[in-house]
Amino acid sequence: MQSYQHFTLSERESLAQMRKEGKSFRAIGAALGKDGSACCREFNRNKSRRGYNPWGATVKYMLRRKACVRKLRLADDEVNAFVTECLEKFWSPEIISRRWRMKHPDASLCHSTIYRALKAKRIKGFSSKTHLRRHGKRKNSRQAAIRPDHTIHDRPAIAAQRIRLGDLEGDTVAGAIGKGCAATLVDRTSRFLYAARAKSRDSKLIEQAFRAALGDAEVKSITLDLGSEFARFRQIEQNHNTTVYFCDPHSPWQRPTNENTNDLVRFFFPKGTDFNAVSEQDFQHALSLINNRPRKCLGWLSPVEFLRKCCT
Repeated sequence: MQSYQHFTLSERESLAQMRKEGKSFRAIGAALGKDGSACCREFNRNKSRRGYNPWGATVKYMLRRKACVRKLRLADDEVNAFVTECLEKFWSPEIISRRWRMKHPDASLCHSTIYRALKAKRIKGFSSKTHLRRHGKRKNSRQAAIRPDHTIHDRPAIAAQRIRLGDLEGDTVAGAIGKGCAATLVDRTSRFLYAARAKSRDSKLIEQAFRAALGDAEVKSITLDLGSEFARFRQIEQNHNTTVYFCDPHSPWQRPTNENTNDLVRFFFPKGTDFNAVSEQDFQHALSLINNRPRKCLGWLSPVEFLRKCCT
């Protein structure tokens, strides 16, 4: 089957000339290397009362091509309402796309469609700068000398396999200088975030923040970096009846779950935040949004949904 090609201006001029000479559409098509029916359609579609004009036919063709565009996916009221609702929760376009497919298996919604709509400012009240997670900056972990009793190489293999709850990775998210911080602990399996504020990165205050964040949660292990704020790790082990393991120096990739989750925390509390001025209500609200955010690694369940599923 011959591949279809649009008529060019020169071909239209030849069509008009040969038609004036009384040639059939089949003969014209043979001369132009096109099917006779294509020549017939071209002639009948673009002729006017005065007959067929090659320039007028080309203008009509260009106008039709310009108007021939796909209908915007977000022009659908149901899709637009769903995307808007999810963006209010600060979900990423990929999460929104997957959750839509879970509810509507027969109707697709690509995450790139949402990215393009945000970039073109087609979703009123939302933009990439205000509602998407990435800001083009990466966190540099600060390390200090600690003499650990256990390193990550001593950690049980089961903790690395992510098949049980209670294996945590911890760190701190610093605010402005002298403005407090947040102590964070993330479960490696469920990605559930435990967090509490501290007035500074003093080791005693961080120990207390861990206690406030974890409460009576069952802890199998905690993996930390070598920051001086974790100098009271033995007291942390005693408080939670667990073992603390330390990563190698300058190796944040050994705590990937915590690093990724801290990036989420940074969305709500960017660098320079005064954690001492943040209300407990606002802090817990951000924590709730993070723990109810669907994750790709959990099959698009949120940490809360994943834990609920595990418990039932």
